[in-house]
Amino acid sequence: METTGMENARAQMRKGVLDFAVMLVVSRGAIYAPDIIEELKGADMKVVEGTIYPLLNRLKEAGFLEYEWRESKSGPPRKYYRMTNMGRKVISEFTENWNDISGSIIKLIKKEERPKR
Repeated sequence: METTGMENARAQMRKGVLDFAVMLVVSRGAIYAPDIIEELKGADMKVVEGTIYPLLNRLKEAGFLEYEWRESKSGPPRKYYRMTNMGRKVISEFTENWNDISGSIIKLIKKEERPKR
């Protein structure tokens, strides 16, 4: 695969798992959007604010997340996101699908690593 094609494939893979990754972070408790970004970056995911805010809004509109406003010690109130009951069901399905898909890919990788006959 040429470099541009590989970069595009990588970007598509990241985009495909970003909803799942964000929901995993939010599933641990109410969290402020910049803290979500920091956690994702801490897990070596390439992410920018311009991607996260529309994604959070989409997940909220789908009924997977909700938010509440909290007073801030410095500045205006902050929006904290948390998982809804529907979101918990979806994260469970995401996890099951991820385990199936990653298991399949690992099997294929291991077949590739075997000596050829």
